[in-house]
Amino acid sequence: MNTKHYEIVIVGGGISGAALFYELARYTDAKSICMLEKYEDLATLNSKGTSNSQTIHVGDIETNYTLEKAYDTKRTAKMIEKFCLQRGLQDKIMFSHQKMALGVGEKEVEFIKHRYNEFKELFPYLELWDKEKIRELEPKLVYADKEQTKDRPEPIIAMGARSEYTTVDYGAMTKELAKAAQEEGKTTDIFFNAEVDEIEKIDDKYKITTITGSVFTADFVVVNAGAHSLYLAHKMGYGKHMGSLSMAGSFYITNGEFLNGKVYMVQNPKLPFAALHGDPDILCDGKTRFGPTALALGVLERYRGLKSVGQCLKTMNIDGNTIKIFWDLLKDSEIRNYVFKNFLFEIPGINKGLFVKDARKIVPSLSVDDIEYAKGWGGVRPQVLDKDKQKLMLGEASINPGDGILFNMTPSPGATSCLGNGERDIKIVAKHLNLTFNTEKFLDELTDKE
Repeated sequence: MNTKHYEIVIVGGGISGAALFYELARYTDAKSICMLEKYEDLATLNSKGTSNSQTIHVGDIETNYTLEKAYDTKRTAKMIEKFCLQRGLQDKIMFSHQKMALGVGEKEVEFIKHRYNEFKELFPYLELWDKEKIRELEPKLVYADKEQTKDRPEPIIAMGARSEYTTVDYGAMTKELAKAAQEEGKTTDIFFNAEVDEIEKIDDKYKITTITGSVFTADFVVVNAGAHSLYLAHKMGYGKHMGSLSMAGSFYITNGEFLNGKVYMVQNPKLPFAALHGDPDILCDGKTRFGPTALALGVLERYRGLKSVGQCLKTMNIDGNTIKIFWDLLKDSEIRNYVFKNFLFEIPGINKGLFVKDARKIVPSLSVDDIEYAKGWGGVRPQVLDKDKQKLMLGEASINPGDGILFNMTPSPGATSCLGNGERDIKIVAKHLNLTFNTEKFLDELTDKE
């Protein structure tokens, strides 16, 4: 059997895998890098443009981010912008819209005012908009009727920006990253239809076998395969203290342009999932996309049949600790009602009417006739469970056994932080393989001067 050897093999051809693929090729002296993708093309799952909110998550309007997290996300978001500008991709796959976090009702209005004062130093471009300014920028947020003759009854306020890059087609960016990597004049191979079945450590090398029997070897392996990362880690005996809860997000699309920019809601601090937001969809002629919903599903991939059900059950890693995490979540009535309501959002016949009630917090005049369920849109995010601490982990998780392999799980904002996560991983890879990481070039090209 013909075995191909590389210094580094990356498992997974989504935005995270492609970002690392590019960074290794451009900013290190690695000579041979390989990326294995299980399907026929890059970015067919969660990185696909219709599977996520296409948002550059900076931390300025995401009200569930702490100031500390916003510092980190601002830096990694800038890398997305810098790469796209470097490649001349603005107004092709990266776009500028206005954006805001909207507070509705007295409690949320006070929250937004306080948050604006807390965050304006980190984000000097942020503005605080009263109802009249919102009326000018996003009139449908203010009026209670389609004729725009009367205002909504609640007080509203927003914090936002008008001239920042906000939106990316991450599926297209994945392909641009891979293309850029292959322009570096190194061995940068990509293999499609190469689903990894097993990874074995043999002496100081790794043997990677696909389900079709192809064999690759590597000095270092990075698994950037969403929830499958934890599945493969478990097969090797790593990360047994973790489980994974697969959360699917669906969207609804309007039959016309309803919003001029992104409108995010104030996050309920009890809920570990994104609050409802409205976005002009760059793949659908600017029609407004509302979502996401949050539905627990027993699969690792959406719209790919039931073949990943068994893998999902194994990855959940169910035991008493897992059950306690679920129990602690569901015993709270707000979370329990949220879970039940999001299940109903998927049922034809009643879903639109129920969803519109929630979406009217953004656009009060929205009607059932204005929206359609976006069939085939949305993806699955692995929400990692820490069984030792008996709690749901928010954000990204990484397993580093310290012996030449990494496993990354990157739910939102994984796409935004893909280049920043790649920077973290490159330092580990470079140290292990005694490679040179050109940090000066990296910082000059992908960050504001530090």
